[in-house]
Parts: sequence; C-alpha cells; structure tokens
Amino acid sequence: MALKQRNEKVSQTKVWFGELPVESLYTVGIAGERFFRTLKEKGEFTGTKCERCGLVFVPGRIFCERCLEHLDNWITVGPTGTVESWTVVFLGLDGKRLEQPELVGLIKLDGASTFLVHRLGGVKPEELCFGMRVVAVLKPKAKREGAITDILFFQPVQ
Repeated sequence: MALKQRNEKVSQTKVWFGELPVESLYTVGIAGERFFRTLKEKGEFTGTKCERCGLVFVPGRIFCERCLEHLDNWITVGPTGTVESWTVVFLGLDGKRLEQPELVGLIKLDGASTFLVHRLGGVKPEELCFGMRVVAVLKPKAKREGAITDILFFQPVQ
C-alpha cells in the first residue's frame, strides 16, 4: 500500500509488535554551530538580535521568525536566567524508567526573548518556583564538546 492510499477496511491495517529502532542525525546549522562553538570555547551563551523586532533568539537564528529579517547581530546573554516552568521527568529518552526522576526547566536567559529547555540541579521539586533565578553550570572547558550537554544543568543562584 502506498503512503497516499487510505485503508478502507480494518483488515488492511498493519501492526508491528516490538520496538522500532529509529536513528536520526540532527544538524544545528550555521547559527547553531556558532552558538555551540562559543559555548565550548568561551563558556558563553550567544544569541542573535533582530534589529526590526527587538527579539533575541537563543540559540541564534539566521532569520527572525516574526518578521523574517536576516539576523547577523550576535550578542552575549546569560548565563543567569529565570525558571519560567518545569516538569519532573520519570522516563529517559529511550522510554525506560529513570532510576532517579530528573527536573527539567524552561529557562529564559537574561537578555533573551526565547527559552532553553534543560535540566535543573541543586534544587528539589518542592523548592522550585516561577521566576526562580538560576545560573548555568558548565562542564570544565577541557571536557566541552560543543553540544547542549556542555551545560550540565541550571542551579539556583546563591
């Protein structure tokens, strides 16, 4: 059956039992590469600012998602920010139960208009609150790889 065809009868439906191994390769693009290179080499968060709208995208973008303006004004933001929302995660990316639940937050870095989704550390779920001030904890420079995992977690500002 081609993808454009539609099942007319329930008996035409196919079932797959078990797991489907799916792999994908995500490329970060030109702007993402610059963001991660700067994070790796300098330990800084960068974004692009739209001169027309005033929005600051983190990680940076090549064009503004609101007005489609080309973006080439790179600025430094963070590493501090606020917790806008959070959740407790019980399953890992592989779909299996985690030994210890993890906290994941929606972080708005200081100077940014957009958000990062990342782990929260050094805090218990009952201590979290909207607007909580946090700071990024990075891997030591020698261990950074130029990836989102170079950010270990965000912890409350002391």
